[in-house]
Amino acid sequence: MSLASGHKAVEMEGEELAEQTRLFPGYQHGMVRLSPGGWVFPSPYKNFADKIYNFKYRPSDVMVMTYPKCGTTWTQELVWTMRNNPDLNHPLADLSLMARSPFQDMDMLLGDLAEVTNDNNPLYEVFRLQCPGKDPADGLMLQLSEAIPDPRTIKSHLPFSLHNPALLDTAKVIYVARNPKDVIISYHHHSRLIKVHCFRGELEDFVKYFVDDDLVYSPYWLHVKEAWEKRHHPNLHFVFFEDLKADVMGELKKLNAFLDTKLTDAQLTNVAKHASFMEMKKRKAFAGEGEAEMGFFNSEVVKKDGGFFRKGESGDWKGKLTPEQEAMVNKWTAEKMTSFGINFTYSV
Repeated sequence: MSLASGHKAVEMEGEELAEQTRLFPGYQHGMVRLSPGGWVFPSPYKNFADKIYNFKYRPSDVMVMTYPKCGTTWTQELVWTMRNNPDLNHPLADLSLMARSPFQDMDMLLGDLAEVTNDNNPLYEVFRLQCPGKDPADGLMLQLSEAIPDPRTIKSHLPFSLHNPALLDTAKVIYVARNPKDVIISYHHHSRLIKVHCFRGELEDFVKYFVDDDLVYSPYWLHVKEAWEKRHHPNLHFVFFEDLKADVMGELKKLNAFLDTKLTDAQLTNVAKHASFMEMKKRKAFAGEGEAEMGFFNSEVVKKDGGFFRKGESGDWKGKLTPEQEAMVNKWTAEKMTSFGINFTYSV
């Protein structure tokens, strides 16, 4: 199948598909790999690919773009709060983050539409209010991205090449990259936690899938490379998760200049506290409801290893990756990422 982006989506078959669905039984509708690039997605991506590519952006839009588990949710909340709630008095601040700042490409991951449109799902209630008369089968999150009021803050895990080339010339993009070792640990937990992934393998399997570019949204190195090559564009702000963690106020001041939000130091302090890991965890900012009740989460993983807001730290890979796995990721990083100018030289 040919896509508007110029890519071709090819369905996985045979042993490759069997292994993917064995380790990720949440992908119930097949898998595709795109060429060029080798991007991996659940097959429902094909239903939304052209709609996402042709999405109409506005000059007031801000896109938060990352590979999964690079600090997207934190950055979303920082940006939305800077632009909408610096005095912590916005009436929508208690609404779930996904309702205020939609995850544009999430529809391909939502699975059974009957579960998505259940009246117990608070996101569906927001959809009905924001998109009256619209069919959720055409993309619940995609249509929410269109319908939310200006200024829109939208999240995507898709790389630049799968978005319309006009995105960066029209709107602003904040791209967040993270140490691959921490990405692996966080994405591994996320893939076990979220039922639409439902990862059933071992960490060893997950590391191999990562370095072989076989995880959904992979290849990570190419995802980062596409953004890194555009880092000098005036509408792109490229930031490392580790820098945000090390000096959040310093990075917020850079964002303040990039977004032209003209916030005072007192307002930036408000933003930093309100969007801190512990505050977001306390108010369940991701869903707005208890994790188990949302139906998206594996309750056993929540009980044993934590929920969506687990640690939010740099260096969590230490003590989790074996020396052999660490060496494998180091070799991959040197081969794939150092070649285009990124060295993850942080002490973590």
